[in-house]
Amino acid sequence: MTDFFRNVHSVMGLPIDAMSMNEAVSRLQRARISRQKCFFSTPNLNFVMASQKQPAFRESVCMSDLSLADGMPLVWVAKLLSIPIRERVSGSDLFDRLRHQTECLWRVFFFGGPKGVGQSACLAIGNQAAGVLPTGYIYPGFVNNDEMSREDLMQCINQSESDMVVVALGAAKGQDWICRNHHSIDAPVIGHLGAVINFVAGNVKRAPRWMQATGLEWVWRAKEERSLIQRYLRDGLSFLHVLATRVLPLAWHQARHPPASADLRLASAQFLRQGSVNLIQLRGAWNASNLKSVRDIFTLAEQGYGDVVLNMAEVRSIDSAFVGLLLLLDQALSTRHQSLRLSATPKSIRRYLQLSSVPHLVVE
Repeated sequence: MTDFFRNVHSVMGLPIDAMSMNEAVSRLQRARISRQKCFFSTPNLNFVMASQKQPAFRESVCMSDLSLADGMPLVWVAKLLSIPIRERVSGSDLFDRLRHQTECLWRVFFFGGPKGVGQSACLAIGNQAAGVLPTGYIYPGFVNNDEMSREDLMQCINQSESDMVVVALGAAKGQDWICRNHHSIDAPVIGHLGAVINFVAGNVKRAPRWMQATGLEWVWRAKEERSLIQRYLRDGLSFLHVLATRVLPLAWHQARHPPASADLRLASAQFLRQGSVNLIQLRGAWNASNLKSVRDIFTLAEQGYGDVVLNMAEVRSIDSAFVGLLLLLDQALSTRHQSLRLSATPKSIRRYLQLSSVPHLVVE
């Protein structure tokens, strides 16, 4: 079931958890101890740009149990739009924290990466006293995800009795592979950390800390991996376009239409069944401070059967936290071949949703 009580916000059309590095480590530790599944994604600028052109890629991030801002542009945009995401939580830094902590031993399996790099990563970790124990690797070669989802490969991963599977297949392909297979994999924690396997193996050197902190790590990566230059140029130009056509206009829209007071006495949410359709009736202003009833009703809506219609006629304002929950509900319903539809949405809120890079939620 979807956790609608996450502190999640929409940033350029993707759900991002407002979480510090320490909180992210604790979240993964809880998953390891409880053996409860945690598929985590680490969206960076490439994720954002690709997700706006590839619905399946966007859906893979929305399916994640945890989504962390692995890119300074996401943090900058969040700050500009007053979204409470203050810290970059990169996948590489997260893995380093697990690797060098001493509270417990993480058993880690590597899937993917260039030929021989998985083995080198296992050897590099195995030669160090650390909080990570390599349990194996698979180099699947350049085959499609159907071929990489064979039962014998799943058995190999499961026989390793790992706590985490680190996937390195390229962002879109890796996210798709995880969506297909994470329910068949016993390891509770799984995530696509494409650069980690190269960093651990020593094939690629990480940028100095000051470059990471100032958002210049991409310059270092381009120097180390020339194959990334074209991607960085393409993503950079796309980001400038999104910045000019959506992010800055959204900041202006927020300034012209400040959120209405989220007074609990004026906001209400009702859940009604009308034949085969679940109707959610919302009234008032909704932001991160008063979303508990919305979280409860979205949880109820996911547990029911049938499409969901959200009547927005009497909604005065929404924020990034509300849109983040919409993304989670839309994906949860889509996974069950059901749909979410917004009805009678006021013009100012339609505009907010369009500028938030979630045009698929605006269709009525």
